[in-house]
Amino acid sequence: MNNKSRRNFLVNSGYGLGGLALSGLLPGTGMLPGGGMFSSAMAADLVDPLALKQPHFPAKVKSVIWLHMDGAPSTLDLYDYKPELIKLNGQDIPPSFMKGIKEGVRGGNGKLFATNRTWKQAGESGAWFSDLLPNLSQHADKLVFIKSSVTIGATHNISILKLNTGDLNPGRPSLGAWVQYALGTANPDLPAYVVLYNDKKEPTGGSINWSSGFLPAVYQGAAFRPGDSPILFLDRPELVAASQQRGALDLLKQLNEQSGARYPDDTELKARNQSYALADRMQTTAPEAVDLKKETDATKELYGLNDEGSKSYGETLLRARRLVERGVRFIQVISGPQEVAGDSRNWDGHTNLEENHSKHARAVDKPIAGLLADLKDRGLLDSTLVVWTSEFGRTSYGQSGNGRDHNPWGYTQWMAGGGVKAGTTYGATDEIGLQVADKNLAVDTYDLHATVLQLMGLDHLKTTFLHNGRSERPTVVYGKVIKELIA
Repeated sequence: MNNKSRRNFLVNSGYGLGGLALSGLLPGTGMLPGGGMFSSAMAADLVDPLALKQPHFPAKVKSVIWLHMDGAPSTLDLYDYKPELIKLNGQDIPPSFMKGIKEGVRGGNGKLFATNRTWKQAGESGAWFSDLLPNLSQHADKLVFIKSSVTIGATHNISILKLNTGDLNPGRPSLGAWVQYALGTANPDLPAYVVLYNDKKEPTGGSINWSSGFLPAVYQGAAFRPGDSPILFLDRPELVAASQQRGALDLLKQLNEQSGARYPDDTELKARNQSYALADRMQTTAPEAVDLKKETDATKELYGLNDEGSKSYGETLLRARRLVERGVRFIQVISGPQEVAGDSRNWDGHTNLEENHSKHARAVDKPIAGLLADLKDRGLLDSTLVVWTSEFGRTSYGQSGNGRDHNPWGYTQWMAGGGVKAGTTYGATDEIGLQVADKNLAVDTYDLHATVLQLMGLDHLKTTFLHNGRSERPTVVYGKVIKELIA
């Protein structure tokens, strides 16, 4: 039996102790007892790591657009209307609301700080929106609000890492990497996991937030930068013919395969071969996928491209829609930048919150509303999950007189698209919007990840990978599916 037929036999049969151990390591199949008999690199060698794979059960969505509001907006100024906070504005925080929170967080707690925004209810659901989001409010009945979101940590880098990987320390795979590992790619000419941001430099925390962690390196996210050349150095040099490039790639592949045979546990070599081959194909597909020239004027207007305040983010979301159309599974979109006088490029409104949030809301409001409308009109919303999230929220007490501090104890996130219970709200914060009112309804990052995976047809308990002798999963040792969010 030659090597090829032997490999096919092992993959297709799955019988015998070796086959059983191997099947526990294959993406999306879960871990079986005794799985340590085969290494992850051996399993990856037997199958194409990016091959299309079946979910555990029928999926409700095919793609995810993960909208990270970098810097953490104050959802008290966007979605969480609190009449009691308005009533108590300027007063000391009643001790009853501070139960479980350490005094003196980040230099002391200021007076209660009510928003200056005006509020109205929208849609048949009656969801509350401030006047910062007039366009998004028109899509109220498409959203399911999670108003009992919580997390751990109160610094941006740590909490952003937890938002993406489920851990406070580097080393674990991002959620997008897990999705690509478990489901493979639906378009071999584009990455299955793409990161978009509308800035010239990497967002807060950098590429560790779309890392493959301990998964094979081939599953890490591919960052697409703004502009006509989304990936640096992707274009073939003018003086290099296509045949020359092909010959160089074939030679590199041969050399890497020879090294790979000597070092079977080195997934970097396999990832390098895959990336070279994908980059070759992407010289045509990637620029076309993000080229907005063929989009109609009406579509550009829908995404806010005719407004300088929203143009940059609107272009990013329009590219996200084009990637969904081309079968990209997980698109992580990071908001920013918007220069605010004396403050940040993101939503981090410790001071001048009114000015900060006015500019950032203007940047994202129309583009996100346009994305939801466009996906709906093209018949893509039912197969796409849009997630609006941030690393944490902001406090109901003030800071520096006109800003808000970090709040991991209670804030709002939302989802829209296929499989969600649109037009509903899950959980709530207390009367001043500081902490989750009912701790039994708290939704941590792990729960959000488990729910997103469920909508993609993946059981988070069975999506496993053997690492250092331990069966690892996306939600570490936590997480539950919030069934009330699913239609």
